Amino acid sequence: FSPELNQAAMERLAIEHQLHDALQRDQFVLHYQPRLARDGRVTGVEALIRWNRPGHGLQLPGRFIPVAEESELIVLIGEWVLAEVIRQLRMWLDAGLSAPSVAINLSARQLRLTSLPEQIAEALRSAGLPAPLLEFEVMESMAMENPERASLLLGRLRDMGIRLAIDDFGTGYSSLSYLKRLPFDYLKIDRSFVAEITHDNNDLAIVRGTIALAHSLGLTVVAEGVETAGQLALLTGADCDEFQRFHFARPLPADEL
Repeated sequence: FSPELNQAAMERLAIEHQLHDALQRDQFVLHYQPRLARDGRVTGVEALIRWNRPGHGLQLPGRFIPVAEESELIVLIGEWVLAEVIRQLRMWLDAGLSAPSVAINLSARQLRLTSLPEQIAEALRSAGLPAPLLEFEVMESMAMENPERASLLLGRLRDMGIRLAIDDFGTGYSSLSYLKRLPFDYLKIDRSFVAEITHDNNDLAIVRGTIALAHSLGLTVVAEGVETAGQLALLTGADCDEFQRFHFARPLPADEL
């Protein structure tokens, strides 16, 4: 035991209690980070949650999502994110804008919900939105937790016309034998590999190998964490398809996007 441990435990407890209120008091907001192709076209955006926590300002998901994931709160937050994304897509279309497809991160608990595809289908029907406007991202470790179950659920989403991405590839305990069976459209290279490619040949070799592997499986490759022109040049030279992160745009509120 130490005072620091006590402080961390109290902070975690406070976050959990306040998250219950946050849903009721409409304290969450979504920011959207563009994803771009090699020709500069915006191919989609990723929805990233923020929390206007009273007394603390705008909190990034790393501050509160791990706490939510330990309880059913993450399912409620996931439902809010889906509803908010669909509401925003409907607003863009009603305003006559060419709405981008929006990617939503799925949690491990959501992947265990057999009713999830029906919930998503009903939300799309109610808003009159085509399924290809939605994408879902699943972390590699979550998909590998129960590959058979994940394959069935993700397959149902894919059959609806929703595109799927495997996120943070290379950081978990990936099994290539399962990767070929899971119905993904995109593979996202984790930013930890991209960050060092301009001065670490091993990371560059891993990135090149991952891109070649993904392309051989018919997957589109997205590089996360692209922050410099040098990184972009190497990734383009390695035949990477799409790019995301601060070199192009930070996550933006809907009106700024």
